[in-house]
Amino acid sequence: MGLLSLHARSKPSVAEEQTVYVGTYTSGTSGKSEGIYICRLNMATGELKHFKTVKGVVDPSYLAIDRKRRFLFSVNEVSKFEGQPSGAISSFSIDRRTNDLTDLNQKASKGGSPCYVTQDQTGRFVLLANYESGNASVLPIKGDGSLGEAVSVVQHSGASINRDRQLGPHAHCILMDKSNRYAFVVDLGIDKIVVYRFDEKSGTLTNHGAVATKPGAGPRHLTFHRNNRFAFVINELDSTMNAYAYDSKGGLLRHQQTISTLPETFSGASFCADVHISPNGKFLYGSNRGHNSIVVFAINPKSGQLTLVEHVSTGGDWPRNFVIDPTGTYLLAANQRSDSVVTFRIDTRTGKLTPTGQVAQIPTPVCLKVLT
Repeated sequence: MGLLSLHARSKPSVAEEQTVYVGTYTSGTSGKSEGIYICRLNMATGELKHFKTVKGVVDPSYLAIDRKRRFLFSVNEVSKFEGQPSGAISSFSIDRRTNDLTDLNQKASKGGSPCYVTQDQTGRFVLLANYESGNASVLPIKGDGSLGEAVSVVQHSGASINRDRQLGPHAHCILMDKSNRYAFVVDLGIDKIVVYRFDEKSGTLTNHGAVATKPGAGPRHLTFHRNNRFAFVINELDSTMNAYAYDSKGGLLRHQQTISTLPETFSGASFCADVHISPNGKFLYGSNRGHNSIVVFAINPKSGQLTLVEHVSTGGDWPRNFVIDPTGTYLLAANQRSDSVVTFRIDTRTGKLTPTGQVAQIPTPVCLKVLT
């Protein structure tokens, strides 16, 4: 994997600019890019400006940044790796001065088409959701940021009612709770959120239980509220959002509400993708591919119940992933099919989004991560 430097310059103040890494597809029918794109987000204007490309990274469709901002991890969403039926995970070091990336190593994900990577709370392990094979895996992070071989792999089984998308398990997201005791694997193929106990010393996952969603919902991504009492799951196939009360001691989710992510007047095909909570904890955002919008909900601080605020066009086609910068000033939407990342300013009082007029042209953007 090589590195192309287009403009070398020192890292500016966080107050002025923030670095954004953009994961993309490099192969297949949608692959137009050359790897991971590194951009600067101007915090005064919302302009996102590409300045470097990390070439040679195959299908880096989902990224994660180390908790201490030393390393970046990227899935390689492929079906075969080194002649075996597996995808891969790549590790990079982050230059503390320029925020540039240098590749460290690459390991098998132990499952086909990994589509989500996260880090446990100790920063000692990465956890992967492998979509094609319907399993999850855990790999250790060495002191230098390179990855070791997988120490735990858990396989899902089953199916659900959608004959096009749910003939088998499809793990789409894995996320740790704040206690680091439980890992939650959202499986679109079997309409379940599977819960595992996590051993933070060994990295082992042990089955703890599962929460079923509505048949055919196709749960995709999960996010926890900062109060650790609420959790929200966005459902890809039926365009809904589930709100849960979370018992952190028992690792239990209790369903409270399901609400549509689409306007009542919309009748076309649409598929949800990503979900995030505003830094102030007051608002929940989700992306609709097809309707090509961001839906905004207000979160009841006592119950976690959701109330619709608005739908806002993403100004492009197929908003797969989006990110909210840590200050809560901007939301950036990655429009995969129109090769654009559009910046919106967030009203922290109402949660509403206003286009800034800033549009960055980046090929097949599918994941955005902000380095703070």
